[in-house]
Amino acid sequence: THTGEFTGWTFRDLSDDMLPIARHWQREGVRIDGIYSGYLASPEQAELLAQTIDCIAAPDTLVIVDPVMADNGIYYSQIDERMCAAFRRLLSRADVITPNITEAALLTGMEYRESYDAGYVKALTDALLARGVGTVVLTGVSYAPDTTGVAVCTREESRYFRHERLARSCHGTGDAFASAFTGLLCRGFSAVDAAATAAEFVLACIKRTEPEHWYGVRFEPLLGSLAAKAGERE
Repeated sequence: THTGEFTGWTFRDLSDDMLPIARHWQREGVRIDGIYSGYLASPEQAELLAQTIDCIAAPDTLVIVDPVMADNGIYYSQIDERMCAAFRRLLSRADVITPNITEAALLTGMEYRESYDAGYVKALTDALLARGVGTVVLTGVSYAPDTTGVAVCTREESRYFRHERLARSCHGTGDAFASAFTGLLCRGFSAVDAAATAAEFVLACIKRTEPEHWYGVRFEPLLGSLAAKAGERE
């Protein structure tokens, strides 16, 4: 289970195995198309991830970092400023990052706002780009109560994809988005097309999820349609 609303959960820390695994892949000549990181357990694990990236990433390997640590203006359980600082150090190694508004504010040191305009979003993404990130995919960007969306920003351009906003929340939507986005990006989609397709996928997953299934979205039945869209770029 996740740690949000469950108790008695368990875990096993395999951080010490990260570099030995990476070095084994390196010796075997394994080619890595993409490296995607999500939730990290500690600042020390984030440093190991940086070393892992240095070990196995080729010049054309896509590195996608989802700085999972906060939402709605506050840190998640067990996460604090030390973890935020560790994510900041990872930014220069990332081709793409996928923060939400809260995470972007924490990473940049800017004030978190519940309501904002396009100028605030641009200030957030510009500050992240200034830290060495290639592309910022900012999720949960909402300018109206009934819509939300994704802002995709580089130093050259900014695009915004808007979609319906549902009056409910589900655990795991950020993970589902970043995972789908990463897969599509590695299949040759542009960052804008990958973000739009991943957002539509997550929206469809939420619509398919019953209220009693509060602990996550039912993404499994829709993986076939997502795979079909990914196959269109072959």
